[in-house]
Amino acid sequence: MAERTGPLAGLLVADFSRILAGPYATMLLADLGAEVVKVESPGGDDTRTWSPPVRDGVSTYYLGVNRNKRSVALDLRDADDRAAAQELARRADVLVENFKPGGLARFGLDHASVSATNPRVVYASISGFGSGPGGRDLPGYDLMVQAISGLMSLTGDPDGPPYRAGISVFDVMAGLHATIGVLAALNARRETGVGQHVEVNLLSSALSGLVNQSSAFVAGGVVPYRMGNSHPSLFPYEPLPCADGDLIVTAGNDGQFRRLVEVLGVPELADDPRFLGNEDRTAHRDELRPLLVERLATRTAAEWFSDITAAGVPCGPINTVDGGVAFAESVGLDPVVVVGEGDAAVPSVRHPIRLSATPADYVLPPPALDEHGAEIRRWLAEPTRPGTEGDA
Repeated sequence: MAERTGPLAGLLVADFSRILAGPYATMLLADLGAEVVKVESPGGDDTRTWSPPVRDGVSTYYLGVNRNKRSVALDLRDADDRAAAQELARRADVLVENFKPGGLARFGLDHASVSATNPRVVYASISGFGSGPGGRDLPGYDLMVQAISGLMSLTGDPDGPPYRAGISVFDVMAGLHATIGVLAALNARRETGVGQHVEVNLLSSALSGLVNQSSAFVAGGVVPYRMGNSHPSLFPYEPLPCADGDLIVTAGNDGQFRRLVEVLGVPELADDPRFLGNEDRTAHRDELRPLLVERLATRTAAEWFSDITAAGVPCGPINTVDGGVAFAESVGLDPVVVVGEGDAAVPSVRHPIRLSATPADYVLPPPALDEHGAEIRRWLAEPTRPGTEGDA
């Protein structure tokens, strides 16, 4: 198969995952140069049909997490296809899967079976609730984990119902954690010559990702609750109304608060005993908020954004997604890349990590189902030379 460049060039990743967490992880690895072979059932990754929206008839959900990969459709119930999948696993440096725990054992593709023929493999399993008793049989959907972890209890108005986040936040987080685990295991393999089993589950990623909120209970015995857009430990750190709409205003320390009230024209608030320190401001937020709002109401959000930012205080408009992309462009982040050429080209969001010497590249647009099947099957049928497993 074609040579790739990048810091992970030369690594072969067998991607037996689908939907979001696994495909996101393998796309990040592919962007950094790994050769990723996406193994799909004959029906394809579920997200191929998750629409609208679509681009040229293809789900944008699927397009968002599957660039830089090659697709082969294999029916693991078929003996020949199963043998091809096992050969791919035998050659792989990394295997990523998100079947129910133990679900690949009947195909000889579980960690024990794969590592028996490929002891160098880094085998990453992503599940909803882990492989232990009680968790292994539960289906892993992000919405379930948002509910079970407590995130939904923290999201929404204090007097309103719990809400899910606007994205599958824990699928993404688990994908990131899986990527970190894979890279850590690959680094360990440099010393030992042996791979290992990397296990990630959505609930553990959620509890870790709840950070200060989960720590409030674990370390402080406090059960957090919904506060709308307010922060439990900081004020101001929320949207505040201006003359024409809301502006996010975040004064995370005393210096930022002093600069904020100076630019608002009420510098005396910085010396008010109720507002001297962050703990004071948080305790007296109901008294401080109307004083800030009174000043902010005199000008537009755009006008305040310019002046407050110039004063060195973090603030920002509440954009729609198109505004977020436009803002990233305005600050030089070049957030959109085009993958592929001609009619096959697909706009995509740039890899989030910038490397000065070995940057991400964007070679292959998200593949059609089994687009590379013939090529991959031929390659798997070729005998490998000793020591060349993992060459791609």
